[in-house]
This record gives sequence, structure tokens and C-alpha cells, in this order.
Amino acid sequence: MQRKIRVLVGKPGLDGHDRGAKVVAAALRDAGMEVIYTGLHQTPEQIVEAAVQEDVNVVALSVLSGAHMTLFPEIMRLMKDRGIGDRLLTGGGIIPNEDMGTLSQQGIGRLFGPGTNTQDIVVYIREWYANVHGADALPPLPPPPARPEPMVAPLDRPSPAPARKRASEKVAPMKAGPGKAVASKPARRVAARPVKQKAAKQAAKRATKKATKKAAPKAAKSPARKLAKASRPSARGAARKPAGKK
Repeated sequence: MQRKIRVLVGKPGLDGHDRGAKVVAAALRDAGMEVIYTGLHQTPEQIVEAAVQEDVNVVALSVLSGAHMTLFPEIMRLMKDRGIGDRLLTGGGIIPNEDMGTLSQQGIGRLFGPGTNTQDIVVYIREWYANVHGADALPPLPPPPARPEPMVAPLDRPSPAPARKRASEKVAPMKAGPGKAVASKPARRVAARPVKQKAAKQAAKRATKKATKKAAPKAAKSPARKLAKASRPSARGAARKPAGKK
């Protein structure tokens, strides 16, 4: 009887980088497997308990903290205590080759290092499942996901003419440094504008205003204004005049 391979992807310890674990989980899901991801900062007891509850066939650990020599044997011991020691315990991370050999002697499955092709992990899990449960129990691989067809213009359609350059644009060559190719880029013309144009306008305006004021004749005083000024007693003369005389 064929059924989907169930895989538990776990992140034990204080390792907070799970991008690689998510990439592997997505690749296993695209290969037709059922994947359960436990999340970050899981203890070995939590991972084994989840494996028992989900009845998985494979437990895959992602360890980047350097504690692989402690976490893998501990989880293997807990799996045997819970009666699932016959399940595959595999994983990957930053693990030296010498440590991979030591863990393999303890019953740990194949471990994968950084840069591994995800298809190699898929092939390894499927081969292990076929050896344990038989080739007839191995489910077939799903078809690859359909990719959108590229947009190709028909051959009979003429290619669009290149856009004309505007008169206000001019091509200015770029300076080539050592090891760099010479390229060109459009440069816009900018009309020359004096820096002190505003100051010159203000100076001309002041000169015109001054010349107009100087050329205008002074307004003659009216006779009524002169008579009123003559009849008004002077304050200085009133002070000098004696008090009893008029």
C-alpha cells in the first residue's frame, strides 16, 4: 500500500537560522512528501514527542549551532525509548566530515553539509523508504510544477523603431578607469544662467527709482499754507516777551 512519506523537520537548540530548513522542507513537499516543521528553539523531547504524535517516517534535524555531537545522539536515544528507533534520523548543518563519520557509526543516517542539492536529499530519503518498506510502497514522484511560457514576439511583427533622441539631449562620453569599458550616457543641456542675475535686476530697479525721484520737480507750497505759518507765533519769541507787555 502506497502512502506519502511523512517527514518531520526540526530545529533543536538555540540556533535561530531556519532559512535552510525551510528550503529543504519546501523541496521535500514538492517531491510529494508530507512535511511537518516544528519551528525554532525546540528541545529534543519536544521533537521526539512531535514525531510520535505525527507518526512520521523520517526525522530531519537542522543544526547550525555546533552542538550536533550532543543533539543527534540525544534524539536518537529518545526515539528508541519511545519505540520509534526504526525511523530514519537524518539532517544537516555545519558538520565536519569527521563528525559525520562518528555519528554514522552511532546509527545516525546520512548528514548533508552547506551547498547540498535538495534533490540529493529527496533521492536519499526515497531510497531509504524503498529499502525498508519495499519498492511497491514507494509513491511515485509528482510531475514538476508547470512554468509559465516565455513571452516571445511573433516573427511577422516588425520590431519597434528606436526612439529618436530629443534635441535637448546630447551624448556625453564617460571616463574609463582601469579595467572599465568606455560607456556613454545622455546628458541634458542646461541654459547658461548668470549667478548674480537676481542681484543685477535689483540694482537696476534701485537705479531707475533714484533717477525718477531726482528728475521729478518739487511741489510748490500753497499760499494758504504760507499765511498760516506766518501768523503762528514762535515759541522762542513768546518766551522772550515780558509777561505784562503786549
